[in-house]
Amino acid sequence: MKALHRIIEQAGISPKKIVLCEGDDPRVLQAAVRAHEKGIAKMIIVGDLARIKTLASAEGIDLSQIALVDPADSADSEAFAQALFALRKAKGMTLEQARAKVLDPLCYANLMVRLGYADGSVAGAVHNTADVVRNAIQIIGVRPQFKLVSSFFLMMLCEPFHSFKGGLIFSDCALVVDPTAEELSEIAMAAADSARQLLMEEPRIAMLSFSTSGSAHHSAVDKVTTAARRVKDLRPELAIDGDVQLDAALVAEISQRKVIGSEVNGKANVLIFPNLDAGNIGYKMAERVGGAVAIGPLLQGLKKPANDLSRGCSSEDIFNVIAVTVVQAQAGMPQ
Repeated sequence: MKALHRIIEQAGISPKKIVLCEGDDPRVLQAAVRAHEKGIAKMIIVGDLARIKTLASAEGIDLSQIALVDPADSADSEAFAQALFALRKAKGMTLEQARAKVLDPLCYANLMVRLGYADGSVAGAVHNTADVVRNAIQIIGVRPQFKLVSSFFLMMLCEPFHSFKGGLIFSDCALVVDPTAEELSEIAMAAADSARQLLMEEPRIAMLSFSTSGSAHHSAVDKVTTAARRVKDLRPELAIDGDVQLDAALVAEISQRKVIGSEVNGKANVLIFPNLDAGNIGYKMAERVGGAVAIGPLLQGLKKPANDLSRGCSSEDIFNVIAVTVVQAQAGMPQ
């Protein structure tokens, strides 16, 4: 997995502080220790100190080199509560509610990122996606140039039987159910940034559809073409094809026959799905039938990195997402 190896190597060049908030899960502890030992991140684990230490002892995991923070005993908890109150009082949160909320490790971890105590966060081995995303949006916030947070998968195709070799960005596959044309354009631009950061190459975007170059007439196609035009207006340097069918996005010979005036020429590395049905089915089809390795869901559009995990993730999966989060933090995501 050359692209993944590049990410891990890049993370090791300038390790960042990454906070985890699910220290009562052995997978999380194992991943944190491995990330520290490999030198790709400076790890922080937030949670109930007694429970974390008990679990680590039972699992034979040495946490002596990992920073541990218990919100219930932290000298920073009151300052964090004041910061949360200032952030959320317009939404009706009281100071007492803020003081109670910062005791939640997920909330505390994201406040660490917002306030500069950590460079990125990873959660989702225990928490569900809705909780992870809601906390990230409310506490870390959305980048000024965007109106929404979306998700992507880093899809790795590195097996001998793969005709395409390397990494692809699939977006959105986990969050935005039925994006408008404007939202779809935001997803595409955020995914282009993700491609630059993680694939370490120039993005080549395919706005996927059941139509290619106007071969079909439907409102669903109109949405895709409108989104593609908006991307080109706002980011004219980006190579983008829309509307385009999947085969024409990935196969040069088919692109030459079907895509009028293509900028991608059948060499897309960013696939933008028209809705969540297509995106979720698409990544799982590539993973389960096509043998691709799916890393994610990862979040894009936030002011600072915060990434989600599948609750069925392995320690290896968590390690990989830590590496991705470090590289995102290295890129200096806009404040």
